[in-house]
Amino acid sequence: MSKYTSFRAGGKAAALVEVENKEQLKAVLRFADEENIPHLLIGNGSNTLFKDSGYQGLVIKLGDYFNYLAEESDTRLRIGASMLLSTAAKMALEESLTGMEFASGIPGSIGGAIFMNAGAYGGEMKDIVASVHAVSPDGRDEKDFTNEEMQFGYRSSILQQNGWIATDVTFNLTTGNKEEIAAQMKDLNARRNAKQPVNYPSAGSTFKRPEGYFAGKLIEDAGLKGLTVGGAQVSTLHSGFVINKGGASATDILQLIALVQNTVYDKFGVMLEPEVRIIG
Repeated sequence: MSKYTSFRAGGKAAALVEVENKEQLKAVLRFADEENIPHLLIGNGSNTLFKDSGYQGLVIKLGDYFNYLAEESDTRLRIGASMLLSTAAKMALEESLTGMEFASGIPGSIGGAIFMNAGAYGGEMKDIVASVHAVSPDGRDEKDFTNEEMQFGYRSSILQQNGWIATDVTFNLTTGNKEEIAAQMKDLNARRNAKQPVNYPSAGSTFKRPEGYFAGKLIEDAGLKGLTVGGAQVSTLHSGFVINKGGASATDILQLIALVQNTVYDKFGVMLEPEVRIIG
């Protein structure tokens, strides 16, 4: 699964299937349910790490059929779950629609962003989602979830609890000035590139923000910036990121995460919670 995740590390899954349309997705889910096969969906793999021991189940990935954008009105866009956030933000820019600028540099898919209520620079998916169309875990039902029904929280949504799979999302945006939108996206991406280790494989921010603190500052204050385990390193550019410096195994990454957690807890009494989805 290292080929399908942004950490570029991790073991094998028993099987991976890429579904090319909604009927294939439902058929695969029904089969997995009937045969009692463990299964999960991945998007762009930008917030996921498979353990070196692998995953004894079926990994499902959405194909190009789910990579589309349709205009429902002047300010409402329906976007397929496999489209990258960066692509969606650029397409919104082309329509002079504002609201998605914060997402332009997040390296994930629409579906993954909805699953975890991705956010950056003061914006979150919950701020712009009108509704989410999803398929049930057993592949037998479909429904639309309203923004309220999605129960968005900090890096969480109802999809993490009920197992439904988002296939497309309708966004409520606002008409804006194209030049101003472009300028804001350029500024945010420049800030991201200057402050985050974008040149190394990672899963973005490794830890959730603990209430009342910033994970990166706690890690740096604990003297852990630059700490390495095998090929994994606490980034010297931003301590909130664990990166694959080169040849890191999933075990290296997980051991470093645990070491950071334990050290920060010993020094400050704060237990950091991984933001990364760990499978296996």
